[in-house]
Amino acid sequence: MPQTTRLITVPRPEAVIFDFDGVIADTEPLHFEALRVVLRDHGISIRWREYADRCMGLDDRDAFREAFRGRDLDDRALADLVAAKSRIFRDVIDRGVRPCAGAVDAIASLQAAGIPLAISSGALRRDILPILATLHLTGCFRTIVAADDVRKSKPDPRAFRRLRRTHPSLSSPEKSLAVEDTPAGIRSAKTAGLRVLAVEGSHPARELAEADHIAGSLVRVRFS
Repeated sequence: MPQTTRLITVPRPEAVIFDFDGVIADTEPLHFEALRVVLRDHGISIRWREYADRCMGLDDRDAFREAFRGRDLDDRALADLVAAKSRIFRDVIDRGVRPCAGAVDAIASLQAAGIPLAISSGALRRDILPILATLHLTGCFRTIVAADDVRKSKPDPRAFRRLRRTHPSLSSPEKSLAVEDTPAGIRSAKTAGLRVLAVEGSHPARELAEADHIAGSLVRVRFS
């Protein structure tokens, strides 16, 4: 799909809170494949566009609730589905994971500038950590809030609150920046009071219009 090619200048934030899938790691197609396999075993088919429109930006629990809409799904069954998807996903990432364009350089630049970094993701921590290690990003993030850290998926200002505990000089969410790639993620960050930089990839710019800034990729972003 066409991407925004102009250079985007973003005012220097007090902190940056990154989404993970589709922002740091190019893993959305891998999550889709793992979800598709699990759903297929339960007689449910899903196509990429359905996944992008209905499930991206949700954690696995809410993605399965969405896919099973109209069917009974108790807590035990939901936990089993999430565990099955995680096992398949870990097998898939063993084949290799690519970083999203510009993500590693952007993280290194922000870290070098002394800007606190965090991750707020609907992915499971056990799925995030090995990918960070593969991309040589272990230790870059003071705070990681994953799906297994919260009872509900985004929106949740918990990542900012936890980051502020380690960096009490952070004054307010609106002086920090969230980096997201889905409409759901943007709405979540906005609800938490954060400014938002959206990167295209999973969704075109017209679907990311609620963000404060939109870039084709992090390659096209400069922090002033």
